[in-house]
Amino acid sequence: MLQPVVLAHKSLADYTHIVGRDLIEEIRELAEPLKGRRVVHLSATAFGGGVSEILYTLVPLMRDVGLEVEWQVIYGREEFFNSTKLMHNALQGNPQDLTEEQWHVWRSYNEMNARELSRGWDVCVVHDPQPAALPSLAPEKARAWIWRCHIDISTPNPQTLEQLLPYIQRYPASLFHVQGYVPDGMNGGVNIVPPAIDPLTPKNMALSHDDAVYVCRQFGIDVNRPMICQVSRFDPWKDPLGVIDAYRIVKQSRPDVQLALVGSMASDDPEGWDFYNSTLAHAAGDEDIHILNNFNNVGAIEVNAFQSLADVVVQKSTREGFGLTVSEALWKGRPFIGGDVGGIPLQVTDGVTGYLVRSVGDCAARCLAIIEDPSLGSSLGRQGKEHVRANFLTPRYLRDYLRIFSEVL
Repeated sequence: MLQPVVLAHKSLADYTHIVGRDLIEEIRELAEPLKGRRVVHLSATAFGGGVSEILYTLVPLMRDVGLEVEWQVIYGREEFFNSTKLMHNALQGNPQDLTEEQWHVWRSYNEMNARELSRGWDVCVVHDPQPAALPSLAPEKARAWIWRCHIDISTPNPQTLEQLLPYIQRYPASLFHVQGYVPDGMNGGVNIVPPAIDPLTPKNMALSHDDAVYVCRQFGIDVNRPMICQVSRFDPWKDPLGVIDAYRIVKQSRPDVQLALVGSMASDDPEGWDFYNSTLAHAAGDEDIHILNNFNNVGAIEVNAFQSLADVVVQKSTREGFGLTVSEALWKGRPFIGGDVGGIPLQVTDGVTGYLVRSVGDCAARCLAIIEDPSLGSSLGRQGKEHVRANFLTPRYLRDYLRIFSEVL
């Protein structure tokens, strides 16, 4: 059997004061005819990265409104995750395709997971390319299949997409963050559904200034000096090396500035440690650059503290499926600067709720402007928080899923 993920209980009613009664009532009306339906979410890992963060909230809320929902993690070894990481990068534009042997590994593990998936599901939601072949291999295991794509495949390696497309075309419904990610040849049932953050998790709940100060001091941050922070995986697409370069430009004008690069290491990302070490090397021993991950005891509360205390939060991605860290930073009312790519412009109105940048120089200039003018940062932060409240909190995401379940069933 595939590995089930153990989840805590969540109550939709707890979100009423944040998103409003109208949305909560709409969700309950949508859920009423779906009560008792059996749904399974399949993903490659239960920790590290946005997919798992979303499911830790989404699945309990689906249960709370009456659906019978499980989240299961597929089985894979290093050879599989090496292949799927290469696939992930190729779909985001890397010119290197998988070898024939690596494609064989991907298919073999999909066949194994298809055999292990239990029967009797009304809906099976498959997240990302790792288990994408399952409905081709075991269509009888679920009445309806949905593919959820969490990555930016707007400019894919054509050979990689050509190999994958026959598998994802089989899904009667698919979900993408933005229209521009939908590849040519998808057969109907395409839904544009941006993801969302949970405002009640330890990572996003209101944290007092004193608590944020206490946490950041534990990691060597001088809380009386300005701090730039990026929270993300250690991944070339997140461009932490570019963030370090931007910080160095800012430091020429503001020698007191500090940089925190905070990330998590995920089990389905074998390149993570290599790029973490590359980031350390690029920092070249600068004591004002703090490079931290979950193996330094950085968990949800610590991420919250860094985001809440930062003078500027950055997400200088060069490719980005959506970027949940953008909404996290905006929800905390912090001034935000992000790469003008992928799902980041969905969350940021340039010059209103934050800034969009395309170069190291632009990033540095915007960081410096905000550090020099705290009132500018406060204005951006206030408007960003309300934008997230209206568009990127989990109850809205739950509503969108319930609508799609109703359609496919």
